[in-house]
Amino acid sequence: MKILYMIGGTMGAGKTTVCQSLKNKLNNSVFLDGDWCWDMNPFRVTDETKDMVLDNICHTLNNFLHCSEFEHIIFCWVMHEQSIIDSIKKRLELNGCKTAEFSLICSEEVLKKRLRADVERGIRTEDVIGRSAARIPLYEKLDTVKIDVSEITADIAAEQIIDAAEK
Repeated sequence: MKILYMIGGTMGAGKTTVCQSLKNKLNNSVFLDGDWCWDMNPFRVTDETKDMVLDNICHTLNNFLHCSEFEHIIFCWVMHEQSIIDSIKKRLELNGCKTAEFSLICSEEVLKKRLRADVERGIRTEDVIGRSAARIPLYEKLDTVKIDVSEITADIAAEQIIDAAEK
């Protein structure tokens, strides 16, 4: 049976790193980072671009689901509202596929430290720190398995995801 791993978390929680580890631990796996569908210059968030990004995500995930080569489909994105998760799942052809939803969470102190380091390296802009920290409480409300990544490595988080998905 195929498994779709849907992994959310605020910016800076380590979603991409955890998912890369997860991909390497699981045979016959493929990984889509939703942020890749937003990689545009200039970055514009409009109704049109939001619809396009969601369509691209769902189209790609459905292609992965239909491909017989993949048993594990890994997807991550900033999914801070249950409606985001639900709207994606509604657009997917999940026949014969189990879904496992996770939220990577961490303390505000750890998140700010990670994001400041990204700002210093030029990977992110300063404004992301406040926006990301403000979303922390939203993840507690989601119908997902919470993985606290404040004090663990990406490899340990990936192992916890695998263990939880197999239950």
